[in-house]
Amino acid sequence: MLKMSDQEFVEELRFLGAAKLYELGRLSSGKAVRLANMDRVVFLAHLTKIGIPAISLRDEEVDAKIQAAKELV
Repeated sequence: MLKMSDQEFVEELRFLGAAKLYELGRLSSGKAVRLANMDRVVFLAHLTKIGIPAISLRDEEVDAKIQAAKELV
């Protein structure tokens, strides 16, 4: 039906579960990578393929990083 082996199905399910929990902020990227049983770079690259930003910062985090960068200059 899905045209994938049982192992491929398990891998896909683990990745999608980890990706969704990461997107919701319920898992850090490190924990999501472990759940998905993937290399961090591969996991982050796969996120973009399914429309999930690899890096998600709240507005106040962005503002703090911009301010810190301005103070360095």
